[in-house]
Amino acid sequence: MTDDRMTQRLAPKDQTIQEAYDIPANFLEIDVTSPETHGIGNKRYTDYEVRLKTNLPIFRVQESSVRRRYSDFEWLRGELEKESKIIVPTLPGKALKRLLPFRGDDGIYEEEFIEERRQGIEQFINKIAGHPLAQNEKCLHMFLTEPMIDKNYLPGKIRPH
Repeated sequence: MTDDRMTQRLAPKDQTIQEAYDIPANFLEIDVTSPETHGIGNKRYTDYEVRLKTNLPIFRVQESSVRRRYSDFEWLRGELEKESKIIVPTLPGKALKRLLPFRGDDGIYEEEFIEERRQGIEQFINKIAGHPLAQNEKCLHMFLTEPMIDKNYLPGKIRPH
């Protein structure tokens, strides 16, 4: 026989209107938007705007906007696998079949594919950035806030400001 008090729900705390509409205590929002395809032929690529909004003290800026290619997300994933103690989520696949010649469509430059990839990399970056251990990694901060990624950077941890 179980005690009903053990599984009883806690009564919700009443909230004032001010509390309900106030800025949350801690927030981290990352949107991957505005895909743009550049170049021609085999020099063609798509990049995405990565927008950060946060009030977490570990980040030195509260807002930033950078453009990143799929290969930049691959770089970040590789750095986190080498440098951090977290299990890094997977990225959406490489879509090798879409790279084959003689296709009747635009392959990896099809709007539908670009949108699927955008959604997948947005989920990926939000999972990573939401992890407290990943938030301390220099590579994540550089990825989210620096216009250019310095792939020769010195890996390490960030200290809260």
